[in-house]
Amino acid sequence: MKPLDIAVIGGGLLGSAFAYGLSKLSDSVGLIDEGDNAIRTARGNFGLVWVQGKGRGMPEYARWSLKSADEWLAFSDELAETTGTCVDYHRPGGFYIAIDEGEFRANLSVLAQLREDAGDEGYDYEVVENPTLAESLPGIGPEVPGATYCPHDGHVNPLRLLRALQEGFDLNGGTYLPRSHIDRIRPLDSGGFELFSGDRLVVGCERLVIAAGHGSSDLGAQLRLSVPVLPVQGQIIVTERSPDILGYPTNYVRQTDEGNFMLGPSARDAGFDLDTQTSTLQDIARQCTRAFPCLRDLRIQRTWAALRIMTPDGFPVYTQSSEFPGAFSFSCHSGVTLAAVHTSEVPQWVLDGEIPAAYQCFGLERFDVSSSP
Repeated sequence: MKPLDIAVIGGGLLGSAFAYGLSKLSDSVGLIDEGDNAIRTARGNFGLVWVQGKGRGMPEYARWSLKSADEWLAFSDELAETTGTCVDYHRPGGFYIAIDEGEFRANLSVLAQLREDAGDEGYDYEVVENPTLAESLPGIGPEVPGATYCPHDGHVNPLRLLRALQEGFDLNGGTYLPRSHIDRIRPLDSGGFELFSGDRLVVGCERLVIAAGHGSSDLGAQLRLSVPVLPVQGQIIVTERSPDILGYPTNYVRQTDEGNFMLGPSARDAGFDLDTQTSTLQDIARQCTRAFPCLRDLRIQRTWAALRIMTPDGFPVYTQSSEFPGAFSFSCHSGVTLAAVHTSEVPQWVLDGEIPAAYQCFGLERFDVSSSP
């Protein structure tokens, strides 16, 4: 097929957000998707658009998360208007619940440090202790000491978000290339790249965005980029539908628009194992029913596991090849929260051919590794 101006490798939330944003700016954008065999992080996403607690040790990440959260309402409205798909975004604020006194104090310490780091820019949150907490969260357990509330937090249906991004990309004239596992990148002497699946040439492109999740390390290495990502398994429990009783998302439980409760999340170092573990599911159920005892009366509808994209320090990795400057690699575990800025800001970086100085803090240099081994 005809070479593309820009190719995005990775059809998950991250790659689809970039491809959608790029398709609004360029007439020749391709989204290369491995297909249903890919390790879909979106399948296990809790659906939070979350600000509180983020950015300890890197204030730039706190500001980046807040910027995206502030753009989310307009972003979701745009997707609905463009595609007709509602992503069920709500921003009532969110509660970070602590189920024991130690967790409560630890969370307050983190938020106090974030507020200090933010300085004049501020870091919004409120401390709400029990029994006052029950006024906002009916059914909260009596053993819960309290929670912190952040007005910037919200939640969304991540699978509908993925669908809307890909529908919008298609409506904008983007080229979707499914069932294509890219395992080889060949830089061309004349500039640009050729992308291969085995011996099959899939497509050529002038500029390249690698957003392949757990495949980004191997692909990046071919362009002299040492992209450090590792899998962290998360498991989720979904209950049967229930009348609406939870008007706010929390770190332990959220209620979807359909009335189901999602319980989790969890974090487990299990390599690339996608099997659920009974002991982990028991821990999730124990913690969540301690937070909300009323959940004990609901039947579990389904459970599953997914592999999140994690970097060594938990912050995004945005980098560009110095040897092949037309190639970029983006990795992060906050694909939902950052989706708004990933569609509005990052595509312009690719077109401009440079990551702005304000965002180079997300580069590889902080790991003391070289982008050119």
